[in-house]
Amino acid sequence: MGKLGKKARKFAKKNLQSVLKRKRKLKSMFKKKASKRDEQDGAENLEEDQIGKSNGRDLERENIEDFALDAVFSDENDEVEDDSESDGYLSEDSNCAYLDENGSESNQDEMDVEEDGASDLSVQNREILSDLTKKRKKLERLQKKDPEFSKFLESYENGLEKLSDEENYLDEDNTSDDSSQSPRKGTANLRKDKLLTSSALNSLCKLVREQHSTSALTRLLNGYRAACHYGTDTYGLLGLQDSKTFSKILIFMLQEADNIFRGMLGISCSSCKKEAILELKNTTKWKTMKPLIKSYLRSTLFLLNQVTDSEILAFALVRLRASIIFFAAFRPLLHRLIKIAVNLWVTGEWTLASHSFLVIKDVASVFSSDCFNSCLIKTHKAFVGHCKFVDPVSSKHIKFLRNSFIELCSQDMQNSSRKAMVCVEQLSKILQMGLRTKKKEAVKRICSWQYANCVDLWVSFISANIQDFDLQALLYMIIQIIKGVAVLFPGPRYLPLRIKCIQWLNNLSSASGVFIPVTSFALDILEYKTGKDNGKPGKDFNFSASVKLPKHWLKSRNFQEQCVSSVIELLAMHFVQWSHHITFPELATIPLIRLRKFHEMTTIENFRRVVKRFIDQVEENIEFVQRKRDEVAFSPKDHQSVESFLQFEKSSSNASFTQYYKSIIVKAASRNLLMNQKISSLSHKKSKRRKQLPNKTDDVGANAAEVSDEKKVDFSVDNGIKSAGKMRKRRET
Repeated sequence: MGKLGKKARKFAKKNLQSVLKRKRKLKSMFKKKASKRDEQDGAENLEEDQIGKSNGRDLERENIEDFALDAVFSDENDEVEDDSESDGYLSEDSNCAYLDENGSESNQDEMDVEEDGASDLSVQNREILSDLTKKRKKLERLQKKDPEFSKFLESYENGLEKLSDEENYLDEDNTSDDSSQSPRKGTANLRKDKLLTSSALNSLCKLVREQHSTSALTRLLNGYRAACHYGTDTYGLLGLQDSKTFSKILIFMLQEADNIFRGMLGISCSSCKKEAILELKNTTKWKTMKPLIKSYLRSTLFLLNQVTDSEILAFALVRLRASIIFFAAFRPLLHRLIKIAVNLWVTGEWTLASHSFLVIKDVASVFSSDCFNSCLIKTHKAFVGHCKFVDPVSSKHIKFLRNSFIELCSQDMQNSSRKAMVCVEQLSKILQMGLRTKKKEAVKRICSWQYANCVDLWVSFISANIQDFDLQALLYMIIQIIKGVAVLFPGPRYLPLRIKCIQWLNNLSSASGVFIPVTSFALDILEYKTGKDNGKPGKDFNFSASVKLPKHWLKSRNFQEQCVSSVIELLAMHFVQWSHHITFPELATIPLIRLRKFHEMTTIENFRRVVKRFIDQVEENIEFVQRKRDEVAFSPKDHQSVESFLQFEKSSSNASFTQYYKSIIVKAASRNLLMNQKISSLSHKKSKRRKQLPNKTDDVGANAAEVSDEKKVDFSVDNGIKSAGKMRKRRET
């Protein structure tokens, strides 16, 4: 018998029973011998995996969603809900007299709702709810065990419902006209009885101002609550006569409530410390005024959530800011105020956003560090969520949000620097994942406005505070992140992002006094060759409102002009920081070599002229520094003398290179302004065309319908001619 072929041997090896039996025996033997060893190795591998994950080595397996910028800080549900079971109205004194429309005195009676009773009711409700849940679970178990019994219970419940409906119907027939009123009619009559007129409002305001009447203030606060809940509280206990009464009670309470509360409690108008309220907590005055102050604060916060007019919101925030210290006794309302103020700060216009930030700033300064942390976390989350998309209009608002956030951080630099370190570490994790995996999602998250604005936020924070505080660790980390972003996106389409990276490095260098090399990043832009030197100008493009350029714009002359002008601006900004340093000649040597090479190679006269002027200015400054350096007598080891070199000339700012840099900045600003005006005019024309499009489309549709009808007629005629010809041929045959 000959040798088996290759396929036969494979089949025998895989599928013959003897081979399989032998494999099973070997597996069982090896398992018995190596079971203990495997357990030890498995434990060691688990420890190594945990250490690797903690050190960030397992970044490839982790999901990109775990590194979301708006999820840096955990969601702290520090907003405690209000435990009050009441409807918000205060119990009024039946002896409180006021004048109605006819001038006669009338009294108001209302049910007295006490806080202790409300708390007892809430405890009883919780106990009843727990008993009901237990019984419901028992019924569900019984339903699973005995479905027939559950069907019997359902039929029994249906019979009871029918009987109750019949009894209700009989009761409605037997009752009198007075007792047969619907609940809505009853509430309507109640609202008529509790109607607050304009004359009554005037008398109540007079009593509160002159006599500090508590009963009159209670009545006013109930009317104020009804005004704040107007449109949402359909069956409130109090009604307002007309719009004049509505506006008057709102304005009076917002203007005078803080002064009235301070006068009745004996607190000075200039006092802004929470201790003034905490000291009064055990006094009888506070026990009397506490529900009144709470009602005012709750109603005003409800008004801020309901009103959309920016002027009313700004006025309410200004008046609520004066009463910040009263929130010390109501922590749930304080957290609600922070949430509302942060929302208005992010979404509101300039005036409203400014007043909202002042409220946030006062809350952070008046209250403890817990409130500061809450304000900082909420404002950071709001900023990150709002800066995902940028256009010329929203960029101004994002700059305002960034500057106000940095101002808030300056109140407590110790806490702010810790939060900043956490955020910058999150940015570095996202960058590490993008550099390691090169996945589309990770790279897209880095090349986005959200990531760029977060880097810009912490660059501005470090630049504003590095001279007064120790932020060297943050400075080093953010520099590495910026360099990593510039390395990750080297192509010409990412020119706006690359320019931003160089600008960030220049800002950090000027603020910290640390030399950061940026010339290589800037000069690489001159090597972008995407089109011909004499290409078309191309369409106007908003360069400042994008992080990535469209492909069609790369072949235009505008792109080449933008590259050259950006390189000159960035190098001028870098050189002006070190133009009076003793090492400036060595610093400018290599950039000048590359610029001369570009000047020789380019054929466009405008580029040659701009680059030649820059080279001349740098060479002139090199000669000036070299001449001054030859006159000194100290050695390079004398660091103090080196640092003081040409400090007088630097402070005077009359050097030629400084003047040249100022002229470049002015030209760049005018060029950007002109470009923004062109783009806005083009967008305005496009919007006009879109408005005129519907009429044109109707005409086009009518013309198309006429053409289609003509085609149909021609087609039918042709078909008729063809069919007639066929009939003739048939007859001939």
